[in-house]
Amino acid sequence: MDPDTQFVFGTHHQHGYAAAFAPDFSSHLAHWLLSRIQFEPVPQEPGLYRLTDPERDGARRTRQAAQDLRALHYAVHVDADVAHADSGPSHSARQNGLAERRTRIAHAAATRPPRRGVTPTVSAPAARVVPPEPSYAPTVHLTGAAPGRGR
Repeated sequence: MDPDTQFVFGTHHQHGYAAAFAPDFSSHLAHWLLSRIQFEPVPQEPGLYRLTDPERDGARRTRQAAQDLRALHYAVHVDADVAHADSGPSHSARQNGLAERRTRIAHAAATRPPRRGVTPTVSAPAARVVPPEPSYAPTVHLTGAAPGRGR
């Protein structure tokens, strides 16, 4: 192992997918980081962490945890058994499935739906009748104080 390595990910015979940190690395910071990426401390083994719920795509989640720590500029080592573990369909198979789905959606959006029944006709909106202007001037009534009465 490289002396500059800060985190190591691999498999443990008893605890499954596990992570450990370098002895010179801050244990508080390591605990905080590892617990955020779904690793929990192993009781009675200080410095060792195990993946929570490893049956749920454990190899991929362990690789993702290592990638997340690398993105934060930590030096991370991943054992070969985790790095090359089969985690289901390959990336290209997932991409092909996504491409096929997008093609089906694009085709459905580009085609016209089949006609069912009669197409509804759209009629022009009803004309609104405007009343004619009055031939006389309307009377305006003012309310309030009478003119000439002052303050």
